Amino acid sequence: MAVADKSIDPRILESAKEEFLQKGFLDASLQEICKNAGVTTGALYKRFKGKEELFCAVVQGTIDDLNGVMRSRSVPPETLSDEQLKSAWDMDKSFMLWWFKFLYDRYDGVRLLLTCADGTRHSNFEHEWVENMSTVTYEYYKEAQKRGLTKTDISEREMHVMLTAFWTAICEPIIHGFSYKEACRISDLMCGLFDWYKMLGFER
Repeated sequence: MAVADKSIDPRILESAKEEFLQKGFLDASLQEICKNAGVTTGALYKRFKGKEELFCAVVQGTIDDLNGVMRSRSVPPETLSDEQLKSAWDMDKSFMLWWFKFLYDRYDGVRLLLTCADGTRHSNFEHEWVENMSTVTYEYYKEAQKRGLTKTDISEREMHVMLTAFWTAICEPIIHGFSYKEACRISDLMCGLFDWYKMLGFER
């Protein structure tokens, strides 16, 4: 049995990434992707069913990394001490810089998901990401409330609105093409804007 030639796969994926970044999914051309990768359309279709599957292959690594962060931080809240539970809401400059570095290390994939995914299954990526984060985050908040660490009464819908604002602020520098250095400059401003301790009623 002949072994499938995988040597051209990286060329196809790199060419597809550049085409999607320049034109977005809807206007991207499979013919241009093949031309710039130096392969035939037949070779592409042997590997991918079509343009959407190719787009999804390009961004899959970024999605896996983001989901990995969510899994690593999804510790059952009931297993945390009071101090650990409170510290989950402690957002300082180092926290913001960690997120910016993580996202900018995956800049192309994140930008594709945020600005170029219309017409694919990932067209609502940001909304779905916030939905998933909201579920986890609200469990932390309810555990803190149960222990009397906060006296506020915030609904899950309200938490979703606040987290949407938070993640929109984090994603906007990438959407607008900020350099990493420019993104880091607004880190302090964002820390001042999102005071979760005050918002949720934690004592400092």
